[in-house]
Amino acid sequence: MELYAVENLTYYYPDKDTPALCGIDLQIDEGEFILLAGPSGCGKSSLLRALAGLIPDYYGGAVGGAIRYRGRSLADWDRRSLAREVGLVFQDPEQQLLMTSVEQEIAFGLENLGISPPEMRRRVAESLSLFNLTELKSRSTFTLSGGQKQKAVLAAVLAMHPRVLLLDEPTSQLDPVAAQELLNYVQRLNQEWGLTVILVEQRTDRCFPLADRIVVMEGGKTVYQGPPREMASLREERYVCFMPPVAQVFSRLGLKNVPLTVKEGRRFLQENGLNSAAGMAKEAALAASASCGAPKATPLGPLLKLENLEFAYDGRNPCLKGINLSFYTGQITAILGENGAGKTTLLKTIVGLLKPQRGKIFLHGRDITGVQPEKLADSIGYLSQNPNDYLFHDTVREELAYGLKIRGRSDPERLVKMMRLLEIEHLSETHPRDGASGERQRIALGTVMVTEPLILLLDEPTRGLDPLMKLRLTGLLRALQAEGKTIVVVTHDVEFAANVAERVVIIYDGVVVADGDRKTVLAHSLYYAPQVNRLFRGMDEGVLTVEEASSKLQILQREVD
Repeated sequence: MELYAVENLTYYYPDKDTPALCGIDLQIDEGEFILLAGPSGCGKSSLLRALAGLIPDYYGGAVGGAIRYRGRSLADWDRRSLAREVGLVFQDPEQQLLMTSVEQEIAFGLENLGISPPEMRRRVAESLSLFNLTELKSRSTFTLSGGQKQKAVLAAVLAMHPRVLLLDEPTSQLDPVAAQELLNYVQRLNQEWGLTVILVEQRTDRCFPLADRIVVMEGGKTVYQGPPREMASLREERYVCFMPPVAQVFSRLGLKNVPLTVKEGRRFLQENGLNSAAGMAKEAALAASASCGAPKATPLGPLLKLENLEFAYDGRNPCLKGINLSFYTGQITAILGENGAGKTTLLKTIVGLLKPQRGKIFLHGRDITGVQPEKLADSIGYLSQNPNDYLFHDTVREELAYGLKIRGRSDPERLVKMMRLLEIEHLSETHPRDGASGERQRIALGTVMVTEPLILLLDEPTRGLDPLMKLRLTGLLRALQAEGKTIVVVTHDVEFAANVAERVVIIYDGVVVADGDRKTVLAHSLYYAPQVNRLFRGMDEGVLTVEEASSKLQILQREVD
């Protein structure tokens, strides 16, 4: 049964000459699970806003075409009734947080819908339990980590029991375990309760096989619609990057039925005898990773050193507990860990935004513990989770130039080079906050990088970036590494970490529990192993990336033949 009918939908944001949506035609059936894919800025978020009735009512602008929901024009629906039917989770959870505590946040939407107090208490309790937020129910939403904020928003939306769930990158700030739990629950709601799900997600390894249909967008238009397996078998390069890593590997073999999951991929390897020869590299890989530990010190010693670092927001219960880490010149380190483990707190402490209760921080051997952030800015650049923290000028060009200006520098050529590297040159004269989420992320990154600090601390830099931009960011960070920059990346994107980092640190409950080269740490992890590593688990433990897996399969095919 048809739930949504979108006909020739065109939309212009206020004061924009280029449409965000251009002639969209789309039918969505009740109970369908749709994955929206496409490059950053292609219109995915705008389409979700239109389906939720926020365009043009909330965002303004000019709209053409029509959207019908359950046979009626969306414009004819009472907004309260529509809020009961359609739940939307934004890319940025902070845009939806209104109340001061987690419990109040979940109850807020129910109060506005007029839900009775007994029913409200039951729904709040269920939502808190579902997302493991019970212990945080009295916590201020302002003190939550990025991932915890995202879970609180999801809990608040699902507590209203919507008929349609519109999700805009809901796992972008969730650790692998929490992301899988969320998608498992969304899948159950879709399969067992008939909830219609329309999901925008850049990390497709978990959600691609769940979808009934993939809709790919480019330039505000839909350019492909079809089942996941059909899309994976097309072998069109423009679509491959939006598929999960396992499907990317097998699509390169020209298969008619491309495996979409690790289980299907392992079965294919076994049935085609490609797993028997794979053992050739297993012993070598295990031997190479036998010694686990931090990378060895260079003759020059560490550039940045943390000694017995402890920090507690309340002064009593530390979220960093005796952290000892050293970072070396020209090294890229990825820091992984569950939501609330202390990763962001660690970066804020290093850069001087937080002062540790115990321990020392040394830069070039000089104690910088407690030094004000502005005095460290020339040496340490910090990109927070929220790119909007960095955007307060009228144009992108002014935004990037500000860091140079306050240092008494003017370098127009460097500004152009930086915007070209980050592919934001076309936005140079636009307002920074008018860009899509991925574009704002790149602009914020540019404001940090343009001053050329010795050390870059990046907190979730891939948030909102499409797969192609992640590849370009990987190349950019490697280029900076070649220039001698030291880069520390906090991320939940395991695939990105496997591609860009040479060293991986895992933090659990404020403690470093793993520290070593990427293959040592990731290949021996249960939760943080990349998808292709799980594909080759027990065959070749050293395979972490799509490129490595593709090369391995070519070797194995030659041996079998």
